[in-house]
Amino acid sequence: MDTVTITTQPFSDQRPGTSGLRKKVKAFQVPHYLENFVQAIFDTQTDLRGGTVALGGDGRFYNREAIQIILRMAAANGVKRVLLGQGGLLSTPAASCLIRNYKTNGGIILSASHNPGGPDEDFGIKFNTPNGGPAPESVTEAIFERTKSITEYAIIESQAVDLDQPGELTLGDTRIQIIDSVKDYADMMMQLFDFERIHQLFNSGVFSMRFDAMHAVTGPYAKYILEGLLGAQPGTVINGEPKVDFGGGHPDPNLAHAHELVSLTSGPNAVDFGAASDGDGDRNMILGRNFFVTPSDSLAVMAANAHLIKGYATGISGVARSMPTSQAADRVAERLGLTCYETPTGWKFFGNLLDAGKISLCGEESFGTGSNHIREKDGLWAVLFWLNLLAVKQQSVEMIVKAHWKSFGRNYYTRYDYEAIDKPAAEGLMVHLRSKLGSLPGQTLDNYQIAYADDFAYADPVDGNRTEHQGIRIGFEDGSRIVFRLSGTGTEGATLRLYLEAFEPDPSKQTQSTETVMERLVNIALALAEIGQRTGRTEPTVIT
Repeated sequence: MDTVTITTQPFSDQRPGTSGLRKKVKAFQVPHYLENFVQAIFDTQTDLRGGTVALGGDGRFYNREAIQIILRMAAANGVKRVLLGQGGLLSTPAASCLIRNYKTNGGIILSASHNPGGPDEDFGIKFNTPNGGPAPESVTEAIFERTKSITEYAIIESQAVDLDQPGELTLGDTRIQIIDSVKDYADMMMQLFDFERIHQLFNSGVFSMRFDAMHAVTGPYAKYILEGLLGAQPGTVINGEPKVDFGGGHPDPNLAHAHELVSLTSGPNAVDFGAASDGDGDRNMILGRNFFVTPSDSLAVMAANAHLIKGYATGISGVARSMPTSQAADRVAERLGLTCYETPTGWKFFGNLLDAGKISLCGEESFGTGSNHIREKDGLWAVLFWLNLLAVKQQSVEMIVKAHWKSFGRNYYTRYDYEAIDKPAAEGLMVHLRSKLGSLPGQTLDNYQIAYADDFAYADPVDGNRTEHQGIRIGFEDGSRIVFRLSGTGTEGATLRLYLEAFEPDPSKQTQSTETVMERLVNIALALAEIGQRTGRTEPTVIT
C-alpha cells in the first residue's frame, strides 16, 4: 500500500463550533474538505502518531464514506491502532467510554447530534481528548488555525475496509480493531445501576415503557440493555433500527419531534414511562404517563435522589449546570451543602470540573444529563437512572417530580428557538441587548423588578481560563430569569434561543400551566429584544 501526498488549499469555514465542525453533507463531499480537517487533527494532536484513536459515528448519511477516508488517513499519518465501532456505529457516550476504558490518545466522532440526516441534511466531525470529553477551545482553535494554512494531506491508497465484521485487520502498519461497542457500554451501566431491581420492575406486570430510538444510533444499545439484559417486553424499543436519514424524522428528543412517543404516553391507555434519545445517543427526554419532565427538573431530581442509586450511593461531590438551564439544581445543591457550578453551554466546560472531582452530576437544558462515569452527556444512562429510581421508589414519574416541587419549589421553564435566521440580524439583536444592560437593573417591567442584567462570563475554577459573551442574562427579584443566546449547533444562518424561567415556591400554585405562568415574561422578552422587528419572525420555530 502506498502513501500519497495530496496537494490542497485551505477552506475558510472550518472553525469548530460548540460540538465540532458541522456543515451540510454536500460541504463535506467537496473534494479535500473532510481531508483537510482530519489532517489538521493529526497535525496538531501529535500523540496520535504511534498512538490509538477511537473512531465511529451516529450512522447518518456519509458516515461510512467518511470513516473509510479517516482510516486511510490514520494509516498514512502513523496511527498505530484504531478502535472502530462495528458498522461504523458508535454512540457519543460509548465513544467516551471506549476512550477512557482503553486509554486511547483520543477519538474522532462523526455526528451532527440531533440535527436531521440525509444527502441534503447535516454532517459533523469532532475530536475528543484522552479524558473522553470534547476538545477544549485550546485544542479546537489549534485545529482551526492549522486548517487555515494547510497545503497537503497524507492518505493511503487501498481498497475499502469491511466495517461490519468484528475482528482485527491491518491497513498499512495500522491495526484496526472492529469491536462491539455495545457490550463495553452495557458493562459500565451494570456497574452504576441495580439491574436486578430494574428487571423486577419490568417483570412486575404493572409497569409499561416505550423507548424511542428515533432510528438513530441508540437503537442497538437500548435493545441489548432494555429488552435483553433487563427483560423488557419485545417492542419496548421503537424505531430501533439506525437509518442514514433517521427514517425521515428529526432525531431530536423533544415534545415537537418525538411525537410518536408523546402519543404513547398520553391518554387513558398511556404507558407508565417513556424515554427517547437523539441522533448520537447523548441526549434524552423523560416522560411519565401524561407528564413531561423538563431536562432542568430531571437534573434536579437526579441530584436530590442520587443516594438511592447504586453508583452514587456514597454521595455526590457537586453539581454543575449550563447557564441557560433552570436553577432547580441550585436549590438541591444548597440543601445538600454542595456547590452548584454555572458554566457556559457546551459539555467541554464540565470536563475540568469532573476531572478535578468537583462534581459528580451535570446537565443542560437542551436535553442532556451526565455524570463522572464518562465525559459526555449520556442519554441511555439518564433513562436507566430514572428506571432505577422508579424501581426503588415504587412511584410514578409524576409523583416523584411533584414531591420534588413540594420540597424544593418549582422552576417553571421553557425555551423558544428561532432557527436559520439571518446571521447579521441575530448578531445585531445581541448587540442591541448588550447596549441596554447598564440601564436595566432597578427597572420594573410589568411588575417584574430587574435585579441584574449581564453578558455571562465564566472563569474556570480549575484552570482559570475565562470565557466571555456566553449569553445575555436578565434576572428579576423574584428569581425569574430571561436569557438570550446564539446557538453554535446549527449549520445554516443563526439560531437564536430565548430561555424563560419562573420560580414558584407555593405548592398550591404549582399546577398552573407553563404557558400561563410564562405569558408576561414572554412579552417582556419579545419587547426587550425586538425579536419580531429584527428577525422578521412572528413565531419561534420550536418551543420546548
